[in-house]
Amino acid sequence: MNARKKIAVAGATGRLGRHLVDVVEERGHEVVPISRTYGVDIVTGEGLATALAGVDTVIDAAAYPSNEQEPATEFFVASARNLQQMGAGAGVNQLVVVSIIGIDNFTAGFLAAKKVHEQEVVEGPLPVRILRAAQFHEFVEQLMAWGTQGDVSHVWNMRTQLVAAHTVAEALVELATDTDASAPNGTAIPEIAGPRAETLADVARLVAARHGDAVTIEGVTDPSDPDGEAYETGGLLPGPQATLAGPTYAEWLDREADA
Repeated sequence: MNARKKIAVAGATGRLGRHLVDVVEERGHEVVPISRTYGVDIVTGEGLATALAGVDTVIDAAAYPSNEQEPATEFFVASARNLQQMGAGAGVNQLVVVSIIGIDNFTAGFLAAKKVHEQEVVEGPLPVRILRAAQFHEFVEQLMAWGTQGDVSHVWNMRTQLVAAHTVAEALVELATDTDASAPNGTAIPEIAGPRAETLADVARLVAARHGDAVTIEGVTDPSDPDGEAYETGGLLPGPQATLAGPTYAEWLDREADA
């Protein structure tokens, strides 16, 4: 068993961060939750140096809340620099960062901003381990809500290989606590995805059926989106070396219903 560590989770109240906090604690480590809810701002740096005191590893799961490229890029650049510089000053040993499968194929929006994040975070003094994940199961209903007008839900024509946020959290904590693994700076970035490639429209229809919603799901393409073809033709799908881990989306829905 790995020695007990003090692990900070940036974005601790987010969709992935909540799972990270649970997994860190379940595995017997001390967790330091970092978010504005806890009085720590990784963009301005407020409270960050104090929060990082005595921390072994930072897991960065913070995210910008919209698809707007420019503000998302500013968010990631500022947060990466602060975590690197203040982390080094506090004696942190490494950063573990979650990213997104396929971002090399995209030129606009949040995915392009996330690519800048990867580039920025490895420029600092601390070693970095990056894990690229597929879209989370929890992402589907949010997208459906954004695109619902009356009895029709418009969802992106996207192919993806959805994965549970809890599954990604487990993989990130394993990276954070594996003292035998080397940081992947300059090497291929590992990927994690669910066990099955699906279209967003198909899983949205599954959600509607499980909830008994009388809503029609329509796949849509934004003709102004330069990455529309990449979304539709598998630009977000994992490579052959990716770790594939369940549950499937249908299994996850069943578990959520039981819970």
